[in-house]
Amino acid sequence: MTVTVVGGGLAGCEAALQLARRGHRVRLLEMRPVRGTNAHQTDDLGELVCTNSFKSEDPSNAHGQLKREMRSLGSVLLVSADHSSVPAGSALAVDRKLFSQAMTAAVEAEPKIEVVREECTTIPEGPTVLATGPLTSDHLTEAVQALLGDGGLAFFDAIAPILHRDSLDESIVFEAGRFDEDSDYLNCPMDREEYEAFMGALNSGEAHAGHDWDAVPYFEACLPVEVMASRGIDTARFGPMKPIGLTDPRTGHRPWAVVQLRREDRAGQMWNMVGFQTRLKIGEQKRIFTMIPGLADAEFLRWGSIHRNSYLNFPERLSAWGAPAGRPDVLFAGQLTGVEGYTESAASGILAGINLARIIQGLDPVIPPPTTMIGGLFRYLREAKPGHFQPMNSNWGLVEPLDRRVKDKTEKRRMLAERAQKDFLGWMAEGDLAVADPAMIPASSTA
Repeated sequence: MTVTVVGGGLAGCEAALQLARRGHRVRLLEMRPVRGTNAHQTDDLGELVCTNSFKSEDPSNAHGQLKREMRSLGSVLLVSADHSSVPAGSALAVDRKLFSQAMTAAVEAEPKIEVVREECTTIPEGPTVLATGPLTSDHLTEAVQALLGDGGLAFFDAIAPILHRDSLDESIVFEAGRFDEDSDYLNCPMDREEYEAFMGALNSGEAHAGHDWDAVPYFEACLPVEVMASRGIDTARFGPMKPIGLTDPRTGHRPWAVVQLRREDRAGQMWNMVGFQTRLKIGEQKRIFTMIPGLADAEFLRWGSIHRNSYLNFPERLSAWGAPAGRPDVLFAGQLTGVEGYTESAASGILAGINLARIIQGLDPVIPPPTTMIGGLFRYLREAKPGHFQPMNSNWGLVEPLDRRVKDKTEKRRMLAERAQKDFLGWMAEGDLAVADPAMIPASSTA
């Protein structure tokens, strides 16, 4: 049987490979380059349009545990990330060009997958995974709305600028990680006067006009920096600009605030302004961001921008495994479902692929227990209040609490991670979910 997967992003690629490994022929529809988006810059599958970081790999961190669960299921995202990683301390970050090339190579190397470059404007007939992400085309959005009988929800997501390393003033910018845990970040230190002037400039900066900007329900973990500035003089200084754990080598003291830059590529030429997603106009970005010490002559390789993200009212309109009432053979996956983050989206694609294969076989869909990170995410999706549903990414608050109180946070997270991995592997064994051949990346794709 041929199964359709709509969307060649992270979730779509994961779903397609899970289905192919389980013996199904897959028709993977990707509209680029026939129709582009406001955020994508290439035709590659799995292109990253925001940060190049997949966050922590430490299993005591919620994102690290999510990765362990994904690796157990043979995640193509993580195999591709391993092939394209760049130094980022305890985080997993990638050269985004090498990463998308690796993702594309892995999918195209699977003989059971046919990649078709065309726009999907209607809900396909037969078993389907819909993983079109936050930039779903207008025609398909209308079809989804008609299927669900609901207009869904929407928010706006912003992208941070990227700078060229050679244009930074290294007499000011210094290399260090907080508390010397790693040194894969560059830091632009500010004294109090510089910081307050910068906040004033952000508050007076001209942003792109858009539809109902004042009512935009931004995802709180990804606020535009000018929105943070509008919330109070110290909001950014206690957020992405916090100076804790850093010492300015020029003064020997902690700065009042700091702008951190994170490596974007393996060669170390491109650096992302951490936490500086923005909707400021380009001219305003240049004027305001060059006020940052060390960035007076910065070369901007990518300006910050903003694009529309859409997500569905999962708890009201979809089953526990992401199927609408009228089409049990259609599963939604990825950011469209209301998970937030690269790995979260990919994990939902993995589960959608597994469950659609089971549905085709006449088996019941499966969801990991809520003691696991994937299970906790899906419990949130199905149990959140429909009228207040907002996107969510991995955190330990999603999982079932321990059966006893543990005051030490480090020990508590270690115990949660240990239990999660044990329960996840047990769930896999019970459902016979292991895959013999994980995704392989052709060597030439990462040269």
